[in-house]
Amino acid sequence: MSEALTKYFAKKLIAWHGLDGRQGLPWQNIRDPYAVWVSEIMLQQTQVATVLERYPRFMKRFPTVKKLAAAPLDDVLAEWAGLGYYSRARNLHACAKQVMELFGGKFPSDPALLEQLKGIGRSTAGAIAAFAFHERAPILDANVKRILARLFGIEGAVQEKAVNDKLWLLAQKLLPKNTVDMPVYTQALMDFGATWCISRKPVCISGTKKCPFAKDCQANLSDQVLLLPHKIAKAKSPEFNCDMLLLRHSDSVLLQRRPEKAIWGGLWSLPESTWRVKEKNSASHSKKDEVNLSTKELFKLTLPEEKTSLTLKSCKSTERGLMIKHVFTHRRLWIQIWHVTLSEAVKFSGRDVQWVSLHQLGKYGLPQPIKLLLQGLSLVRGADLKN
Repeated sequence: MSEALTKYFAKKLIAWHGLDGRQGLPWQNIRDPYAVWVSEIMLQQTQVATVLERYPRFMKRFPTVKKLAAAPLDDVLAEWAGLGYYSRARNLHACAKQVMELFGGKFPSDPALLEQLKGIGRSTAGAIAAFAFHERAPILDANVKRILARLFGIEGAVQEKAVNDKLWLLAQKLLPKNTVDMPVYTQALMDFGATWCISRKPVCISGTKKCPFAKDCQANLSDQVLLLPHKIAKAKSPEFNCDMLLLRHSDSVLLQRRPEKAIWGGLWSLPESTWRVKEKNSASHSKKDEVNLSTKELFKLTLPEEKTSLTLKSCKSTERGLMIKHVFTHRRLWIQIWHVTLSEAVKFSGRDVQWVSLHQLGKYGLPQPIKLLLQGLSLVRGADLKN
């Protein structure tokens, strides 16, 4: 390991940020731990361009941790709709309650205490501590792992515990001595990995700019830039089929809340069938589904058994709708939409199944493909679903 690089890394990185780092982001140069925390959670698995649009809106609706903790979960999920990874929204809400109950509404400055809160991992805790409290706390997200693996020639897959532990020790060793430098240093790490030392075409490969670490980077010197960090081969994403009912009566549609631990957990969606593994080399939907699936079979697949007969009696028409392909991080889902018009609204027991007026849909957190479906069918104006 280069002692010289270790010694001047923080100083050179901060100097780089002053010239080429991102400036003027709405969550930069603030010390409110609540605002920092929201931005860090929102930026996980979400592009900066999307967060630039959604972060100010979220902060306007929930300006303090107290407001967020007191809000109904449905309101939080509705505001989060379209950002994906909805467990983040549920954890935000749960964490806000913890901060109110355990710390009187004030985030702790100790990264170890932050890490005990719902949805806050070690790296996020380090970021909050560094930005809001100027604590000498390291971060180690995917971008930082890539930077360190390349610069210091760290072999092995970053998913391996031994490699991950080594990277954490290195991240701690590289921290600037002066605590006042922690915010800009932490931001510089994030920016350098997101804009220069990127995965597929870093600046040293593209030749568009000169990397300040080119002469010291072990991956660059050994021509292994695209080989580090080592990656574990990913299995091909499985594919599934399901059916969803778009049940309508008058100006209302039937929505069903999804289980919290399921995909789209806690959001409101359309009644759906069990997911079926899509067979290899098959069409997006089987021949049986396309031709022989009756209305009665559809209702049995998607609705509570005790409501199947009543819904069937009230059914005026059933029509095949769009086939929607939705790509998740680790799977693909083919959704067959069925349009069903009822002569009267069948009553469902419980709060997790509701008839919702079209102009009220904007108050419900909807999965993005369902939200787009309703917009595309002109069931509601686009503004109604944008809150």
